[in-house]
Amino acid sequence: MPVLALRHCARLLLAGALTTLCACTQQQGGDMLTQMREGKPSELFQTSVDRLATLAMRDNLDSLYLLMNKLYQRNPNQWKQAGYLDAASAERQIRVAIEQRTPLTQLGNRRDLAALSYALSPEFQGDRVGAFIYAIGSMLITAHGGRTEFFMTDSIDPLFVNNAARNIEKATWMLSQRQDANGVLLLFSNEISEAGSNLSFAVEFGKIVARLDLLAHLLDERYRRIGLNYAQSLLLMNFLPVQ
Repeated sequence: MPVLALRHCARLLLAGALTTLCACTQQQGGDMLTQMREGKPSELFQTSVDRLATLAMRDNLDSLYLLMNKLYQRNPNQWKQAGYLDAASAERQIRVAIEQRTPLTQLGNRRDLAALSYALSPEFQGDRVGAFIYAIGSMLITAHGGRTEFFMTDSIDPLFVNNAARNIEKATWMLSQRQDANGVLLLFSNEISEAGSNLSFAVEFGKIVARLDLLAHLLDERYRRIGLNYAQSLLLMNFLPVQ
């Protein structure tokens, strides 16, 4: 092939590559601007793990509220025990109590594990669905240091997050087993019968446990890496970076 033809081909290839690169850069820049517009200013003060913890908490509370709705459907007499006008009113009140960390009247001053044990005891008299969901929501927030949003200045203990996951596993089992003096389940949830199966409660609780386990592993790895990086710097006699 003549030299001029080769040069012409090279120019065409270079022009094509530059056009593609510019298009990709513009697209990436546009995507970044869109994400920045849709994000909140507070996200600037979050690490990737902080953001993940915030999203996981949001999703876990949403799962909990979905479970509350399903439990009220399976146990329609429960909201009446606390004097609510209807199930929707009960759900709103329980949600506010969880997110604002205010006591639930029927549980007295009990929160977290104390509230969970009481809500699943035969001695409890009241809206057991609301008390059960409130207790789990209260425990989740306590395990995360009393917060639902997380920033660089916050710390979450992975041990407490892991413990919360194990507590939910136990509570799920207790929910399916606890009975009153007449042998009737305290609350109806999962169902396996000849007419069909409904394991949606176990599935939703499983999602919460999975998110908690993932977050605990990520937190543990983050703190482990901080320690390893420091140990490596001592071993190699390197100064630690300051920027």
